[in-house]
Amino acid sequence: MLSFGQDPRWRRFLVDRVPAGSGRVLDVAAGTGLVTRALLDRGRARRVTALDQSEPMLAAAAERRDPRAAFVLGQAERLPFPEAAFDALTVTYLLRYVDDPGATLEELVRVVRPGGTVASLEFAVPSGLAYPAWWLYTRLAMPVVGRLTSHAWYEVGRFLGPSIEGFWTRYPIEAQMRLWRDAGVGAVRWRRMSLGGGIVLWGVKGA
Repeated sequence: MLSFGQDPRWRRFLVDRVPAGSGRVLDVAAGTGLVTRALLDRGRARRVTALDQSEPMLAAAAERRDPRAAFVLGQAERLPFPEAAFDALTVTYLLRYVDDPGATLEELVRVVRPGGTVASLEFAVPSGLAYPAWWLYTRLAMPVVGRLTSHAWYEVGRFLGPSIEGFWTRYPIEAQMRLWRDAGVGAVRWRRMSLGGGIVLWGVKGA
């Protein structure tokens, strides 16, 4: 609902930025394990470690009982792994929520081996004619639909639009790419998804 039904397509594109047959992949902010499962099902990883700070979400992800997946409770800002422990890393819908996106990116990149891929999926703010429709959807439609579901989803619907726009005001795409380069990621690329409602960034950790 929050992505207007586009999130599965965005996740597939994110997962396909990881080279096929990668060994160990870390999935940060894994939630209920949708990206973790896609990494394995689409042949992008032989083993995936899913990390999230929500114990109930990780428990839901672990219910699938795939022996190729491990589930770790932890925070992206302080990863409980040594340097260069993973061949690639994915992260979804995280950087808006941390106090220091640059420092968090540095911590994510720390645990990836040189030459490994780092890829991120995040909500974005469309431009041009798509912006008014996005604004109406995030400010009016999502809170209404959320209220019909539960009070908690109403609060999520009310929070999300201003949160996304606030992050993009502070960190437009040029600033985000600088953060990635400063964290040690080279060949950084990005693609806006669904008229700009989502964005995937990816690159390769330098030597």
